[in-house]
Amino acid sequence: MSGHSKFANIKHKKEKNDAAKGKMFTIIGKEIAVAVKEGGADPNNNSKLRDVIAKAKANNMPNDTIERGIKKAAGNASAVNYESARYEGYGPNGIAVIVDALTDNKNRTAANVRSAFTKGGGSIGTQGCVSFMFDEKGQILVDKEEAEMDADELMMTALDAGAEDFKEEEDSYEILTAPNDFSVVRDALENAGVKMANAEVTMLPQNYVTLTDEEAIKKMNILIDKLDEDEDVQQVYHNWDE
Repeated sequence: MSGHSKFANIKHKKEKNDAAKGKMFTIIGKEIAVAVKEGGADPNNNSKLRDVIAKAKANNMPNDTIERGIKKAAGNASAVNYESARYEGYGPNGIAVIVDALTDNKNRTAANVRSAFTKGGGSIGTQGCVSFMFDEKGQILVDKEEAEMDADELMMTALDAGAEDFKEEEDSYEILTAPNDFSVVRDALENAGVKMANAEVTMLPQNYVTLTDEEAIKKMNILIDKLDEDEDVQQVYHNWDE
């Protein structure tokens, strides 16, 4: 994975236009609703909600918007019930793609995701057809410019809390955890005053694939853009080295 700057990718996404920011807030709003429904509205007793709140703050979601989302989810028994759905498939030149969605209508979502793959020159596959090429990990990224600790101190804080790995990139530090250890490590870093640029459980490709054909690159961008535009799509993972 050398040379693949995950931090630069995330920074680029955050700096995109207001429409992209609005989509991110919608995604996080759904995650707040699901977390509250599953574990209650008190983040002190709901680690999943704590994780979503941390993700919201890392994405510059205003505190009052977060609080409104929690209150709305807690006080509305007739709120929309979101079901999670995962789709796996291939983009141009066999690029592996995983799509996670939260939806109130699985038929609609499946049709939209299938359409996005078709327009992007790819195809939907069976469950498990590409997920074996990814590792599920807790991933925490810290901007070097905002890190008050030096690399060794940050590394020891993370490893002592249960992190699996610590990597120093050109512009950031990357901390990886087992999915079940993510909340504990994230809490420890937050309590130590570490400002996190991104913190979430994600799917990391074991290997990245480079596209050189202009038409394949164009199609791959269409596929990602179509999925990003879908309100039901929460997250898109792929092994394309952009």
